[in-house]
Amino acid sequence: MKQLAGLDASFLYLETPQMPMHVGALHLLELPEGYDGDYVEDLREHMRARLPLLPALRRKLLAMPLGLSNPGWVDADPDLDEHIVEIALPEGSGMAELEAQVGLLHPVLLDRSRPLWKFHVFTGIEPGPEGQPRVALYTQLHHAAVDGQAAVALAQVILDLSPEPRAIETLAARGRKRGQLGTVGLLRAAVSQQWKQTVKLARSLPSAAGIVGNMAAGYVGGAAAGASIDKLRALLAGVASQTTAVVRGKTSVASLGPAPRTRFNVSLSATRSFAGVTLPLAELNRTRKRHGASLNDAVLFVIGGALRRFLTKHGPLPRKSLVAAVPVSTRAAGDTTSNNQATMTFMSLGTHLADPAERLAHVMASSQAMKAQMAQLKSLMPTDFPSLGIPWLMQAGAMLYGRAKVAEKLPVVANVVISNVPGPQVPLYLAGAKMLTNYPTSIAVHGLALNVTVQTYNQSLDIGLMACGEALPETAELAAHVETAFMEFQALAVADAEPAPVATKKAAVKTSGKKPAAKGASPARRKTGGKAAARRGAGRSA
Repeated sequence: MKQLAGLDASFLYLETPQMPMHVGALHLLELPEGYDGDYVEDLREHMRARLPLLPALRRKLLAMPLGLSNPGWVDADPDLDEHIVEIALPEGSGMAELEAQVGLLHPVLLDRSRPLWKFHVFTGIEPGPEGQPRVALYTQLHHAAVDGQAAVALAQVILDLSPEPRAIETLAARGRKRGQLGTVGLLRAAVSQQWKQTVKLARSLPSAAGIVGNMAAGYVGGAAAGASIDKLRALLAGVASQTTAVVRGKTSVASLGPAPRTRFNVSLSATRSFAGVTLPLAELNRTRKRHGASLNDAVLFVIGGALRRFLTKHGPLPRKSLVAAVPVSTRAAGDTTSNNQATMTFMSLGTHLADPAERLAHVMASSQAMKAQMAQLKSLMPTDFPSLGIPWLMQAGAMLYGRAKVAEKLPVVANVVISNVPGPQVPLYLAGAKMLTNYPTSIAVHGLALNVTVQTYNQSLDIGLMACGEALPETAELAAHVETAFMEFQALAVADAEPAPVATKKAAVKTSGKKPAAKGASPARRKTGGKAAARRGAGRSA
């Protein structure tokens, strides 16, 4: 048995029916030409062969006596008939139907008596533009077991580079089975874990104090010591970071205070709204390089532009910039451990600026300031800590927080979560089927009712918009605004240079029998670029 680290376990304690804590993705899959098998059974056989290499999918939770400390992971043999299920949709279903299904399934909590994952296979999907048979897959993995980078590592084991699955060396599952530790053994394990966590935390304090001291000294230079310490305290608390303010056409660095209150800063309901959108990665990279921007800068600029357009239409658009909570990985290069290794920072999106050029400069300067901070602060963010009594406190607090609608009463720190996870740049296959899309499905939390997660895949940028169904039912419209903001980015002139927009290739959209596009949406609804249209459609391309 291995007890969960403090950060991993927190995703269990914070989970409520209104705030599920699993992540995953929506995939459109193209079956081989002439396929006449049962894909659900094929996928079960495929996963059965890969499970020996997937310890994160072969373990379940074992609670500690009286719930005094973090539960542990114990080995378990998943029943693949329960973990991989078929959902038959009406024949000819497309992306609108798939997105609606994700919205319905995402609030359903995973069964904690089983390994914390589930795959939903959708049949009845409309064939591709040349009659290729298709299915879809919605995956769920609990965030207590994996973060974004760990999920990518899992995918590297599950997926293949060709339709023919590669040979996998069978490994025997290792570890103690549930039941080998009695109550006394579990208590001993819990006490031992508490001691190790306490010692580890104590050993980290001197180096952390040194970092804080160095940062404080840096802030003091030329300023009053008291004001500098106050500023540092705010920084370490996570309610202040460096961002940019565009004043009289010039970019300067200023402190970021509380975010403005928006329709996203509410307590969650038990409903979800989901939409996906694909942007061509080559075009995005070509555009961002013209402006000297990073890929993350480009993502923040496009999402910020979409939010500005949406709030301009539906109101109100705050006079102050929206603030994004941005997860930052602390995982070392090459670390494929299935756990959570991340922290959070905050960045201004410049949504108060009407001029796109000023907004881009704002985002880029904000990004640079954030990187300078994170280089020092990463080592201050613990992922494990003593947990005695924490389960009771966090679970009770999470329930009370939602029921009392505390999110509406506290100052707003951020308005939206925007996460950028690097992914594979080649086409991948699952049980012989080609993966066409990889739309992340992530977590909305009380006070942050919209989560935007981005992942690169096969020369595309796949974006998943997950929101509370009551706070933001119009995720499809927001996805259309993402496309429009991307085209605005393409058309943006470089300073002291002629505009060099990259034309967007339009493709006909099959609308017969489908839900009409949202008012004001781009005519190329979520299929920017010709290649993306072919991959995106689930039958939408003519």
